[in-house]
Amino acid sequence: MKVFLHYKDNADETKHKTLKITLPKSWKSGPTQRLLDQFVESYNNRECLSDSSQLHLETDGDNEDTRLALASDAVVCECIKDRSDVFICHGPSKTLMEIETERKEKLAKIQKENENLVTCKHFGCNKRFPKGGPYPPCRYHAKPPVFHETAKFWSCCPHRKAYDWETFQAVEGCQQGYCVEVLEESENTKQFLGGCDLRDAHQKTELKSIDDFNRAQEEGNEFVVILDKLKHVLTRFDIDKELFEQVIEGMKKEGKNDEEMFKVMGKKLKGALKEIAVEQLRIK
Repeated sequence: MKVFLHYKDNADETKHKTLKITLPKSWKSGPTQRLLDQFVESYNNRECLSDSSQLHLETDGDNEDTRLALASDAVVCECIKDRSDVFICHGPSKTLMEIETERKEKLAKIQKENENLVTCKHFGCNKRFPKGGPYPPCRYHAKPPVFHETAKFWSCCPHRKAYDWETFQAVEGCQQGYCVEVLEESENTKQFLGGCDLRDAHQKTELKSIDDFNRAQEEGNEFVVILDKLKHVLTRFDIDKELFEQVIEGMKKEGKNDEEMFKVMGKKLKGALKEIAVEQLRIK
């Protein structure tokens, strides 16, 4: 087992040092303090470093903020991997018991602080604040969330669907205000909605025909509006609506755009009217 010990906790880079150590088998089951003592002894052969009692070890991390301090009596093979980078830092080491005691004290402090805190009742806020205020500003959703199959979204923002929890939680609220301890709404207000709620809501709305749906999808398209009016006019002349739709659909399959369909329809209707006019003249 090899370990790389680094000393970089000094503004003077000339004092930095790296020591590669191949650990004897007996050291693997021994305390980490032995590694620290070995580094200090090697370093002091050239320059003077603080006594090992004023130093401690930290394991490698993404940056200094994520490093984990090692207890002086922790077992080497249990907290250090083969070929790991271990850093020597200023500050006395702590034992496993001291680290555990600090952890429990910190947890107890957090629990005590939380005893007097409440969570905002607005949908999607989740801020915590002291009972009775002051009430911090918050951004929240006006209506409860919907969990239907794999989709997750707020019923007030149905266009912003998410399919994983992290994305759903990141959806910003559509309302602004201040945190509240109690919602000023009826007791029957649901905290979340599901498939049954969605079906009930749809049943209360008037069903639309396919024609209505298509018109809504293509709202603002003057060609669609004119064709729709022409279809209804032709039905008054005993021309089946299905026949008209078949003709239009056939031209779409041929790749004709709206303007081209207008030209074709106009030409055909004009030709039909001319034939009627010719027949009228012939009769006269």
